[in-house]
Amino acid sequence: MRHAWPTLAALAAIGAGVDALASAGAPLGRAAQRALRRPALRPSAARMMPLPIVYPARGFTAAESSAAAEVSTLLGDESAPKYVVVSADDPIGLVASELSQAGRGASAIVQDGGIVVGIFTERDYLKALSCASDNPAEECIVPTDDMTLQTVELFATPVRAFVTPAAELITVEPSCTIVSALRLMGARGIRHLPVIKPGASPARLDVASLVGVLSIGALADWVQRDSEMLQSRFIDRLSEMNPRFRSQPGGSGQVGMLAAIGVLFATAIVLFTEQTWITAHWQLVMVGSFVLGYVGIIFEELFDLNKGAVGLLMATLMWAVYIEFSGMGDRAFLEEQLSQHLAEVSDICFFLLAASTIVEVVDAHQGFRALTDRLQVSSKSTLFWLVGVLTFFLSAILNNLTVTIVMVSLMRKLLDSDDERKLFGAMIVIAANAGGVWTPIGDVTTTMLWMNGQLSTAHTITDLFACSLVSLIASMAVLQLSVEPSPQLAAGVPPPPPALAAPKKPAPSSAGLVLGVGVGALLSVPVFVEKTGLPPFMGMLTGLGALWVVTDALHAEEQKEELQVPAALSKLDTSGILFFLGVLMAIGALDASGLLKQLAVALSNAFPSDEVVAAIIGVASALIDNVPLVAATMGMYDMAQYPQDAQLWQLIAYCAGTGGSILVIGSASGVALMGLESVDFIWYLKKASFAAAVGYAAGIAAYLGQGALFSHVLSAS
Repeated sequence: MRHAWPTLAALAAIGAGVDALASAGAPLGRAAQRALRRPALRPSAARMMPLPIVYPARGFTAAESSAAAEVSTLLGDESAPKYVVVSADDPIGLVASELSQAGRGASAIVQDGGIVVGIFTERDYLKALSCASDNPAEECIVPTDDMTLQTVELFATPVRAFVTPAAELITVEPSCTIVSALRLMGARGIRHLPVIKPGASPARLDVASLVGVLSIGALADWVQRDSEMLQSRFIDRLSEMNPRFRSQPGGSGQVGMLAAIGVLFATAIVLFTEQTWITAHWQLVMVGSFVLGYVGIIFEELFDLNKGAVGLLMATLMWAVYIEFSGMGDRAFLEEQLSQHLAEVSDICFFLLAASTIVEVVDAHQGFRALTDRLQVSSKSTLFWLVGVLTFFLSAILNNLTVTIVMVSLMRKLLDSDDERKLFGAMIVIAANAGGVWTPIGDVTTTMLWMNGQLSTAHTITDLFACSLVSLIASMAVLQLSVEPSPQLAAGVPPPPPALAAPKKPAPSSAGLVLGVGVGALLSVPVFVEKTGLPPFMGMLTGLGALWVVTDALHAEEQKEELQVPAALSKLDTSGILFFLGVLMAIGALDASGLLKQLAVALSNAFPSDEVVAAIIGVASALIDNVPLVAATMGMYDMAQYPQDAQLWQLIAYCAGTGGSILVIGSASGVALMGLESVDFIWYLKKASFAAAVGYAAGIAAYLGQGALFSHVLSAS
């Protein structure tokens, strides 16, 4: 949430002083460690955070929060940091006692004759504990175990010997904004900032001109409270911007959902009471059920319906109508068709279940970090192409949705600009969809065609690799025109991590082994199929079983349940797998009824060219889910006419896979990008759709050119 950035920025700027002590050398470091045992002067955990980096607040909420609020607002708060005024000749022991009573973040303004000579804080106290001479800058005593730092002489020393001199003080006026104060404190490595009256001279400052003293801990606390207040204000603002949702308690989506359910329920009752009419028009009822279900899938956000539920209802209704009212055979024959289609669909569902679980287990072990941590480049253009090529090849062996999530998450750690992350994210979607086309396990549509026998492993890789690569290069060449050079990357300095990036957890020691077993399991599936002749889902289940045994053996004694397969299974998108089941079973009903054959004949008559039919399917996949599209084409065309690895099947695999990149809603990867980086339909249409369309057309041309070249070579030989 962007309105929480000021809070994160403040917390990221806390603790520069303690880190400076740790790096100042062994003598001072040991003294500081002993001094920190004094509870009254021990910095809190929140104030010991490293990386004094400050990020500005963004969004309309910033104008109402810390970005615009003046420091005078904080000084007037009850929780404002306290300060005490002491004489320059007061002993350190007395001043330290007053600071302890004043509370966390307190400081002492040291004056001599009404003129400020410096400031004394807990950092200066630590210096006093580690240095015993009156001139600590020249002589420091190295404490040993049999020495005590808290001697009578030290506590009797005048505080003026250890103050931060007035000449070195950095001051601000009450009109300074809180965010500007945070930036200043982070840049200068200071933890206290005196606030003086307008017009007062910092060079000769009297006590009467002092308004207050800011501490970085108090700033962080204030911004935290401010952010929490803005959360409720942000929700109220959203409600004001959408008054129609307030006028309808359930929201327009829920009202539309209830209305749609009511209409469908009433229609179902009427239809099933009019069995004679259904018997005469059963094909129309099946097509109508499919269209209505598909509308529900496309507009699931509008109706507040999960597409998995719609898919299951659509499938059961269509099969019920077909078996009960079609009259295309006896009941035993029709139920046999149902069992046959269920077996085929279950193969795909079990394949996806096993593959997704393997990837989830590898990700839980942070196995992918071995790849992402090596992306250290000095040029943004180099990073752009490196990420694109890496995504292309990763999605060929892993699920392209998972690769998209991993790579987009990586960009959030490398790029701070919203627009840059969106542009790189669009490129990742295009690269993932293109990379998933040319292997049987890369994209779900290619997997469906491969498992159903329309494609073979060897020909899919050799025939579709070139056109997929051409598609990627063409799209990235167009997108690169929008990539702006970064001064930080150009200078070879990695950009600071965004404030929203969570700190890395250490990867388990078994990460490399799990990555090797997981990727090996995925890559061995085609080999398993070739050697055993068993269905591909059996190979994937075998790989999952092997990985399950390995992880159980690795973590049996550690009891790390989150790294084992049962935990991965609980994280899977089960509704997505049930959606595949419902949609594919609905397509199976259309196939069994012969309706898909009729559609194939109509398309062939309208478009005699296989290339045109495949291209139309690809463009349609930008608007319609490519899973049912490909499932429909699998039943539309007979393999007796179009055998395995025919040009039609390969073009459908390419077009359905890459065509979904033309619009952000056309693929699961695009939908994931919408959720991860808040990319909306219009932004993607303006910034990335043209590049995706150029790559789509270039890939088709490359495939046809490759086929023509091979044909010419064969005829010549």
